[in-house]
Amino acid sequence: MPPAVIKTIPKPLTLFNALSDVSARTTRLALDGRRYISAYGYTQAKALIYPKYGEPKDVLDLHTHSISPSHSTQLTLRLLTAPINPADINQIQGVYPSKAPFTSLLGTPQPSAVAGNEGCAEVLSAGSGCKTVTKGDWVVMKYTSQGAWRTHMQVDESKVLKIEDRSGLNATQVGTVSVNPCTAYRMLRDFVHLDGEKGDWFVQNGANSGVGRAAIQLGRLWGYKSINVVRDRPGVEELKSELRELGATVVVTEEELMHKGFAPRVREWTHGGREKVRLGLNCVGGKPASALVKILSPEAHMVTYGAMSKNPLQIPAGMLIFKNLVYAGFWVSKWSDANPEEKKRTVEEVLQLTREGKFKD
Repeated sequence: MPPAVIKTIPKPLTLFNALSDVSARTTRLALDGRRYISAYGYTQAKALIYPKYGEPKDVLDLHTHSISPSHSTQLTLRLLTAPINPADINQIQGVYPSKAPFTSLLGTPQPSAVAGNEGCAEVLSAGSGCKTVTKGDWVVMKYTSQGAWRTHMQVDESKVLKIEDRSGLNATQVGTVSVNPCTAYRMLRDFVHLDGEKGDWFVQNGANSGVGRAAIQLGRLWGYKSINVVRDRPGVEELKSELRELGATVVVTEEELMHKGFAPRVREWTHGGREKVRLGLNCVGGKPASALVKILSPEAHMVTYGAMSKNPLQIPAGMLIFKNLVYAGFWVSKWSDANPEEKKRTVEEVLQLTREGKFKD
């Protein structure tokens, strides 16, 4: 399932409409472009907070507070879009490695965290010390755990990335670029050199996910061939056709992947193995991941970025000894926090492809 359910929400495409009933105290937020500013210059804001870990329906609450006028290097932002990713839910549940800070700065009765990691915001005002961002600019979060599920926020200029050119883009495209497209981009680029001219392939499970769809499109643009694995389901042939239209070379189900006759099919697609399957992308784990490993070429890399099945990744010794496979993990949150400038370049490149109609969010 695509990680960002924002697409299933009726317009305006905002997380807040979808979560309007998270608790008896939660009411629908008005995100119609109006600014809520008191006579004293304070911006009235609402945020989805949680004072403890648990299921979102049990712990999320809507908190109203005021934001003082911007000063120094502070920015006052209005969130335009804030998608829902699986990691956001896991963070609220307390099972995600990165934790949002619990604080009383918003005037909550007890220290609370603001949910959400990704989004697009408009700068409403900037303090006199701001050098790179000004009123009207669009920005995305530079780091994780900054709390995007709110109408407005105040943040230091150093903690956002300015979108240098927003022409031809909408807030949903900008607000969903930092997680799934960046994950796909970095995994395709950072672990092994794929050469489209030599006919290199990558194989991935979870191909219908946000990351999977992004990898398909980027792979097509860069000349990589791909084997894409999806779970069997009603309408799977329509799904296969949809992914092929995005640029997938081959789309198969998990059942096909794990069938004993699958290896000959791979040899046929790769012209007797002359073209190499040099990269595997795994977000499932368990037996489907083990089956995926078997079709990798010697010296290939297997990159795990998720574990949707909640089953462990099994590493056959023979794959290490005789095929010399390299196993690695990728966590976009850690990468983003460690490489903010590279994140900005990745974001800008994907948005340029989106602007040109070469990449669909």
